[in-house]
Amino acid sequence: MPEFLSRSDFEAALAAIREQTRLQPSVGLILGSGFNPLADAVEDSVAIPYSKIPHFPVSTVEGHLGRLLLGQLEAQAVVVMQGRAHYYEGYSMAEITFPVRVMQMLGIETLIATNAAGGLNPAFRAGDAMLITDHINLIGMAGLNPLRGPNFDECGPRFPDMSQAYDSRLRALASQVAASAGVPLQEGVYICLAGPSFETPADSRFLRLIGADAVGMSTVPEVTVARHGGTRVLGLSGISNVLPVPGAPPAKTTHEEVLEAGRVLVPRLETIIRGVLRAL
Repeated sequence: MPEFLSRSDFEAALAAIREQTRLQPSVGLILGSGFNPLADAVEDSVAIPYSKIPHFPVSTVEGHLGRLLLGQLEAQAVVVMQGRAHYYEGYSMAEITFPVRVMQMLGIETLIATNAAGGLNPAFRAGDAMLITDHINLIGMAGLNPLRGPNFDECGPRFPDMSQAYDSRLRALASQVAASAGVPLQEGVYICLAGPSFETPADSRFLRLIGADAVGMSTVPEVTVARHGGTRVLGLSGISNVLPVPGAPPAKTTHEEVLEAGRVLVPRLETIIRGVLRAL
């Protein structure tokens, strides 16, 4: 498991993709747990299994099919990650963010990242869509930052600014699309934990206390690398379950629950993503 990856590793992955298609995507999409059906809408697509791309991490989690799709969606040239790898699967931070670097080398200017998340905000309900306004990089603060190690100066600066991690114009556009389509859309701060265990009640109290509205095990490392490379980002969470507030009866969280909520959320998130793509 390499802790760091080299420019030649990225170029090898890029070459493997270019053997399959010459499409120049402008938008990248990362589809999280339960969101794979949106990939079926990509037209004239070329599907490349992650296992066929050098150094690409292959997910071992149910709901993450592990294919890279390049094609057209809402008249936009897109590259779609059908599933992602996670740190808890045993990959390094460099490995799980490797696909973002490759997408940047393919030419994307915008990244739309989705995930399944647990709701911390007591106003949220399972099945809600949440627009990510900001994130808390808790695992990065603890040392698991994907930018640790040699800096790729051609990609971005040693100390990148993260004050605008999620593009304000894309957020406004997503809000307009949701309102026009009648899709309820929450807003909030996403926090990333390493996983794979779900949160204890004490964990949940702490995460609420420091300002998080939703919690998951992905996205923040990918967004960090995307912003390092100058890619603007739209983040969307599907609230798969709501963590009990203090005093409420304990509730068990399962991965099956996450996948089931994803099936409810897909139409809502698809409407927002398609609307944003049409407006770009």
